[in-house]
Amino acid sequence: MVTVQVGKLIDFVADVFHHAGSSEAEARRIATYLTTANLTGHDSHGVIRVPVYVRWKNMGAVVPDRTVEVVVDTPSLAVVDGRFGYGQTVGPEAVRIGIEKCKAAGLAAVALRNAGHIGRIGDWAEMAAAQGLVSIHFVTAAGSVLVAPYGGVERRLSTAPYCVGIPRVGQGPIVLDFATSIVAEGKVLVASRGGKTLPTGALIGPDGVTSEDPTLLYGPYEPEGPRDHSQGKGAIRAFGEHKGSGLALICELLGGALTGTGATGPDRRFANGMFAIYVDPKRVDPDNFFDGEIARYVAFFRSARPVAGTDAVLIPGEPEARMRAERMKNGVPLPDETWAAIVNTAREVGVGEDGIARATT
Repeated sequence: MVTVQVGKLIDFVADVFHHAGSSEAEARRIATYLTTANLTGHDSHGVIRVPVYVRWKNMGAVVPDRTVEVVVDTPSLAVVDGRFGYGQTVGPEAVRIGIEKCKAAGLAAVALRNAGHIGRIGDWAEMAAAQGLVSIHFVTAAGSVLVAPYGGVERRLSTAPYCVGIPRVGQGPIVLDFATSIVAEGKVLVASRGGKTLPTGALIGPDGVTSEDPTLLYGPYEPEGPRDHSQGKGAIRAFGEHKGSGLALICELLGGALTGTGATGPDRRFANGMFAIYVDPKRVDPDNFFDGEIARYVAFFRSARPVAGTDAVLIPGEPEARMRAERMKNGVPLPDETWAAIVNTAREVGVGEDGIARATT
């Protein structure tokens, strides 16, 4: 295990993306968002993605330094095309448009199409919550056919994330952010590189037998080599049986079909689509009932007696806040295989050995 201090990790990853063709501003933005995912404990969406992003850039699947094109623009609705730019650039641009429209009208929706991987969706909910807004996000990943629907063994869905953010006065927001599969694909990637093992039965083979072996998704691979899910014969399972599978379908139709990205399917170019709704609570609630009722109900929710072996009932966003505090202090732990793959990518794009050494000294 390698532990890297937060500032050094951001500097190092920014150096990688700058060498890979992004401007300094974009490279630092990508590095910051990826590292933030690690800080919150979402290692699946963190710096483990560096080799994947660089490989996509080299393939032309993602384009450095793109900005969004506004296709539809009304007072309360926008459709924006990310033009296959890095998600860490076009994602916040789309969210800013939603925030501005919501503050003006009280309610807004933004359909983002054709974005590069937009990372941890909780970032965008937190961005809206910081402006006092509620947000709801339906996301798909066109071309990323990974998940078997309930009752099936063949891939038909992306991991189809769903996210809701609710601001709180004087406290961090409530952020519910999850893939509609048992695990995000990135967690399979983490497990394949020596990280946390998968939950029991997270994957399913064509014979209907469940497994926790990442080779079922990726096929055989070398420890430091690439992972290609097109080479695997199995699928990730949808969570929550018919309920998770049904929510995934809705994410595909709203995040994919409605945005114009397209729902997931074979032979599609990879792109994230996100349909996001923004609500200004102050417009809905002129009597300011909302804030007090959040505080009352959260206290009631958390007062439930915890089960044996659990310290307390937590609300969405609390585990991430605790992990962020711990990793800001002690650094970000990365499995040896993960770090080796990132370092190999750094060398491939031309980062010098002194730059690599600075990250861990």
